[in-house]
Amino acid sequence: MPISHERRTIVTIALGTAQTLSWGSTYYLPAILAVPMAREFGISTDWVYGIFSVAMLMTAFMGPAVGRRIDRFGGRGILMVSSLVFATGLGLLGWSPNLPVFIAGWLIIGLGMGMGLYEAAFAALTAIYGTGARNSITGITLLAGFASTVCWPISAFVDAEMGWRATCYVWAVAHLVLALPIYVLMIPKELGEHTRPEASAAATDGAPLWNRQMILLAFAFAATWITSTAMAAHLPRLLEDAGATKTAAIAAAALVGPAQVAARVLEFSVLQRFHPLLSARLASITHPIGAAAVLLFGAPAAYFFTIIHGSGNGVMTIAKGTLPLAIFGPYGYGRRQGLLAAPSRFGQAASPFVFAVLIEHFGVGALMFTSGLCVAGFIAMMLLRTESSALERASV
Repeated sequence: MPISHERRTIVTIALGTAQTLSWGSTYYLPAILAVPMAREFGISTDWVYGIFSVAMLMTAFMGPAVGRRIDRFGGRGILMVSSLVFATGLGLLGWSPNLPVFIAGWLIIGLGMGMGLYEAAFAALTAIYGTGARNSITGITLLAGFASTVCWPISAFVDAEMGWRATCYVWAVAHLVLALPIYVLMIPKELGEHTRPEASAAATDGAPLWNRQMILLAFAFAATWITSTAMAAHLPRLLEDAGATKTAAIAAAALVGPAQVAARVLEFSVLQRFHPLLSARLASITHPIGAAAVLLFGAPAAYFFTIIHGSGNGVMTIAKGTLPLAIFGPYGYGRRQGLLAAPSRFGQAASPFVFAVLIEHFGVGALMFTSGLCVAGFIAMMLLRTESSALERASV
């Protein structure tokens, strides 16, 4: 039975809310809690980011299998399980009496990230709406773009008042009382025609797993994801190294969320008329422009940098969901997303730790590394075609 426009809007708002919580309580957590965590366990913050990197590495191995399951059964069950896994991992972090248990908590969170972040949400929407998922993908990223803006101040406040362990407990409870009910009550069980086994088989039989388009896309996504992960983990610290005060650095970093949302509104209202490859190309070059301003002018350029970086990151997040759909179609979308995301996840796993080391040695000059990656990603985007052959459209 067709899903009404009103129902689709409800689903989009619900998923966007749950994604805001999922990102803010996991991916964005070390930026606020790494220092107090490291202090309590008597280790350096680099080690905390290293543990976080290992947790993220697990998502690279899980992606294709999770995506394949969503292609077949839809995303409702996977997303429900992710809430339970997130709550377990965060609860274990809060309780951790020693370093091994602390590491185990992060590894469990890594499992949840493999099941409960954007790739799974995008695949869930595509399983329901097929080629019509673009608006819904944009919608959930509009809401989840506020993850850092909302969750960084909450984490900082709870940490200051009750400590980092209480912060982890608060987020664990939030997954149980907010995200889990959303997935249980709001995600439709109905799936689109393209999810039927005979339809997917007809579209994918005999097709190669990788082709030129897939390789270019995977590289471009990896370059931008590595950069966004480095910024999510280190942005306040980086701005302080550029000369900003701690208060100004946090205030500037908090603008990433609104900038992401503003750019997504622009994509939804204006750029949606064009192929998503145009949006992706524009987004991939914004970080180097902002980084150049910080390297040249220091702290006075902090707000400009966070706004333009956030804008590009916001649009690119949408492109990571809509561009594979536009180029390859909905058949096997979840598995394809898992494959495309795997190189990104490997890069992301190393990004917080590597970038921490780069900041230690080069300070704000570490931005030259992320800028070079984004320029390379822009070149890959320029080499992509807006249309694929029939075989490429079927490849998963």
